[in-house]
Amino acid sequence: MLGAAIVTVTGNREAFIQNYKGILEYNTQTIVLQGKNCKICFEGKRLSIDYYTNEDMKISGNIDAVRYL
Repeated sequence: MLGAAIVTVTGNREAFIQNYKGILEYNTQTIVLQGKNCKICFEGKRLSIDYYTNEDMKISGNIDAVRYL
C-alpha cells in the first residue's frame, strides 16, 4: 500500500519505522505511533527513541510486542 508504515524489527532489541505520521504516546514501557491507516504500539521495557525524522525513526530497548490497533 502506498504510504503505509514499514516496520522492521531486529531481534527484540531494535525497530526501524518508516512512513509514520506522528508519535501519540511515549514512555519507557509503551510507544504508540500513528500510521496512515492504523496505530502501531510497541510494548516492552526500557524503550527509547534513538532518533526520529519526518520520515523514519529507530526504537531500541527490550521489545516484547508490536501491536497494530
